[in-house]
Amino acid sequence: MESFAADLATLVRTPLQPAHVKALERVGMREAYEPGATLQAAGRPAETFFYVLSGEVEAIDPLTGERYGTASLGPSQFFGDLSFLSGGNAILGARAVQRTEVLAVPRQAVLRLMSEMPEMSDILVTVMAARRRRIVETREGGLTLIGMETSRTLQRIAAFASRNRIPWREIAPGDEADALADACGVDRGQAMVVLGRDTALVEPSPADLARVLGLDLPLDATDPVDVLIVGAGPAGVAAAVYAGAEGLTALVLEDTAIGGQAGTSSRIENYMGFPTGITGADLVGRGEIQAMKFGARFAMPRRVTALARDGAGFAATLDDGRTVRARSVVVATGVQYRKMPLDRLEEFEGAGIYYAATDLEARFCRDREVAVIGGGNSAGQAAMFLARSARHVHVLVRGAGLASSMSDYLLSRLQAHPCITIHTRTEVTALHGDTALEAITICDKASGQDWRLNTGGLFVMVGAAPNTGWLSGLVDLDPGGFVPTGPAVGAGSPYATSCPGIFAVGDVRAGSVKRVASAVGEGSVAISAVWSHVHDRPS
Repeated sequence: MESFAADLATLVRTPLQPAHVKALERVGMREAYEPGATLQAAGRPAETFFYVLSGEVEAIDPLTGERYGTASLGPSQFFGDLSFLSGGNAILGARAVQRTEVLAVPRQAVLRLMSEMPEMSDILVTVMAARRRRIVETREGGLTLIGMETSRTLQRIAAFASRNRIPWREIAPGDEADALADACGVDRGQAMVVLGRDTALVEPSPADLARVLGLDLPLDATDPVDVLIVGAGPAGVAAAVYAGAEGLTALVLEDTAIGGQAGTSSRIENYMGFPTGITGADLVGRGEIQAMKFGARFAMPRRVTALARDGAGFAATLDDGRTVRARSVVVATGVQYRKMPLDRLEEFEGAGIYYAATDLEARFCRDREVAVIGGGNSAGQAAMFLARSARHVHVLVRGAGLASSMSDYLLSRLQAHPCITIHTRTEVTALHGDTALEAITICDKASGQDWRLNTGGLFVMVGAAPNTGWLSGLVDLDPGGFVPTGPAVGAGSPYATSCPGIFAVGDVRAGSVKRVASAVGEGSVAISAVWSHVHDRPS
């Protein structure tokens, strides 16, 4: 199955060409570092591109202060990973091993050169993405989580980090954890996220972590952007790619994780170009890297609570009270799974009830019976994924079958899998457990009888509620809360809403197909109408 980046271990090294180096020399400065000197501190903004002219540079694990693996860079190599493209804080540090001379180039200058020199861009993006994949997979750098097994807060942090390809590792309670707590000046035994060796966040929220990592909206982001894209699912990220490619300044706001609901899909096999399949998170992650290459900015977890007119443009109020201004808006907020009307549902969320099926959730359900509620492709993909490690997977479907709601290839696999059972005309009526989910009551509507399933994992993937409350009445909505576009509201573009300057793409749009491929297409095509709106109206 494909990943979001190439495997660094098998990547054939391609050095920058002489023309690339000359271009860097024109906008950078030569700097010399003595042995042991720090070029880039972990946890600090990755604002400078370091190209090694002579000497040796090593990558530094912030937890140990020692060299990260065998990461040593010599002449014609460069330091950095995706943090440089995103404008976030560096995950690893960089230190001179011997007297070293580098070209130090400001980030914005490098991004400009990347847009002008595609061959240079290809090299930088491929290597930086592959390095991030290596850090994520080896779990030898990045965040350190202590107390995750018993802390729902840290479990949410781990889910947020995993879905956003932020590397993390886990340390069990013990001497090493106690030593880190002492070094950070916090009480032993507390659930915490450690950054480096001496900074800890105790029971942080994803927003707290994002601010520390530099993933949130910059405090000086006051100038209006050409297009504000709300939602970073397939449609939103595709819009960001094409907006950047067309020279529009684009800001993408996402309240959960890059990928949206598609990011929870453990395996997508019917998207053209990926014959062996790819996870939803990796597919959209590739798009995010493309968008960043073209200069699009991402901020998360950041939610828009209201939208209002602002002269010729719009002003979006965020969940922290800040305001973002834009000349146009692309609504790509998609849909979210509906919460079932069950007692104790919120009590068990994150402790047996999940809305995504990834490696993180699967670890808590290993060798246990689990249940998946839903009849769509996401539910089917979750069931197939969980069947790798669970004792048995029960797919609970309210209707009489799955043929009308699930792709045929996926339904055939579910029916043939020895560890999966499909239960039609069933619904969950009660949840049981003390501090975590232990069992569920299932009503078989065909027989009228209830039965109990002992399970510590219930995956809810049913319903589709659009995220449109924040539009504040600026655009027309249909009775289901979806956004009508095009001829339905008298607009010329098929993605224009009833309010000029606001466009809707993907699952949130009334009449959309609700497939990843169509969402990508809509996000891409809509930008031509956005471009026309931005350039035909005064700033």
